[in-house]
Amino acid sequence: MAGSGTQGRVSTVPPGGFKFDRDTLLHDFLASVVVFLVALPLCMGIAIACGVSPALGLITGIIGGLVVAAISGSQLQVSGPAAGLVVLVWELIHDFGLDMLGPIILLAGVMQMAGGLLGIGRWFQAISPAVVNGMLAGIGILIFASQFHVMVDDKPRASGLENLISIPVAIYKGILPAEHTSHHIAAVIGLITIGSLILWTKFRPASLKLIPGPLVGVALATVLATVMNLPIKEVELPDGLFASLNTVGFGDLSRLGNQKVIFAAFALAFVASAESLLSAVAVDRMHSGPRTNFNRELIAQGVGNTLCGFLGALPMTGVIVRSSANVLAGARTRLSGMMHGAWLLIMVVAAPTVLELVPTAALAAVLVHTGWKLVNLDNAKVIWGYGRIPFAIYCATIIGIVAVDLLTGVLIGIGLSIVKLLYKVTRLWIRVEPRPELGRVDMFMEGTATFLKLPKLAAALERVPKGSEVHMHIQRLLYIDHSCVDLLRSWEKQEAEFGTRLVVEWSEIEQRYHSPMNVPMPMSQFPAQESAATGELNSPAPKPTERLAAGV
Repeated sequence: MAGSGTQGRVSTVPPGGFKFDRDTLLHDFLASVVVFLVALPLCMGIAIACGVSPALGLITGIIGGLVVAAISGSQLQVSGPAAGLVVLVWELIHDFGLDMLGPIILLAGVMQMAGGLLGIGRWFQAISPAVVNGMLAGIGILIFASQFHVMVDDKPRASGLENLISIPVAIYKGILPAEHTSHHIAAVIGLITIGSLILWTKFRPASLKLIPGPLVGVALATVLATVMNLPIKEVELPDGLFASLNTVGFGDLSRLGNQKVIFAAFALAFVASAESLLSAVAVDRMHSGPRTNFNRELIAQGVGNTLCGFLGALPMTGVIVRSSANVLAGARTRLSGMMHGAWLLIMVVAAPTVLELVPTAALAAVLVHTGWKLVNLDNAKVIWGYGRIPFAIYCATIIGIVAVDLLTGVLIGIGLSIVKLLYKVTRLWIRVEPRPELGRVDMFMEGTATFLKLPKLAAALERVPKGSEVHMHIQRLLYIDHSCVDLLRSWEKQEAEFGTRLVVEWSEIEQRYHSPMNVPMPMSQFPAQESAATGELNSPAPKPTERLAAGV
């Protein structure tokens, strides 16, 4: 296992995190430039998708680089505004107003820091892959649907479903625009951005492989729009970087006692933490350096979001797109992430007029492409391979996110995962097998015998002929609760009047009661299949591969 775990990793991080030699600094410098080029259009595009000034997204990216990268628990993870939070941030602004966005983010950051200090960072790894992939797909659908409208210089609708349903309207405007509108021009710029992004990613020369596709697409669209002086919307930045900030004051903090605000902050903290820590898991698989300290990473994300909230910027998470670009570009220490934040700051301060030439349709096109990639049908196929129940959870999570909101969809997925777990761990198999040649009845019990299965156990005991000698086999019984123990003892006393005799090791019954799940079972031995009609065991156990294919 240890040997196979390093396959496919492309970077090595020094154990201490920093190694100040020329070779390491060169690798980190080059990687930081690549990450900067990836992050620049995404920071602005995500901010526009949230309905706020692009400056707020850029400031979050700067904080993610200069602050969070310096103290993070993941050496090579890069943090900043994330596409996965677009939907939630848009809903927060819609429900509470832009003035309350900062206080909510600040409170979410404090919650994240508290979670890291309490040591719950690793718990986020326990989220089912069906829920995680469903969350990403649902977010991808919402981003795709909302930014499709922005890509034709139109306004997104009020809800995810409305955005999705009205996509044909956006297509119509892009093909047959109304008089004195420029929807069709913006649509062409958007298509050029997506087309050049895809073509560059697929056919770029090996010598230019570090130049990201989104940057090429946005740069080409910007040049065309500027040279041809196209009448389409462009990025609008305030006169100064900090002019659009809305610093949180004591009056704003007093509103954090509202129950709805606290719940909204918790939702933001939960989703941002899950995305950050799951991204860190993915980054760990890409390099062979030190593993992520999840609690420290959660604290670092909390510090970043607390600072972003105080300044009124966008919330942040660890972002897999930027992080993977960082690793693949050869980064070796956290210095690359810190330098990328410095490049963002220098760009915004030194050349803001260049950013104001960028068409919003081009940034929206990048997010349309990002949303489509988040849906990732390959993930759906993998989940389907685990069985119908995980796939149903995956679909339910997507539907909940698209139809209601992000948190509701995630909670639906987690709730269904818990229901599935309870169903699996409370199953009981019982087989009653008459052995007339031996003058006895064998009863086999497997799984967990709890009060939920009391009727099933009682029905099996009723099928035992009067006056029989019943040999009960419990070698594969994992647990039995007091209600089932009491039933067995009562049944033994009542049936003794009819000459029935129960043969069972009561000491083993007590062991199953006091030490649940402490029964060794070879991996090749699985419970046999139940009869749909009687609930009895009536067929040999399936092979492990067959059970995996069935999703059990």
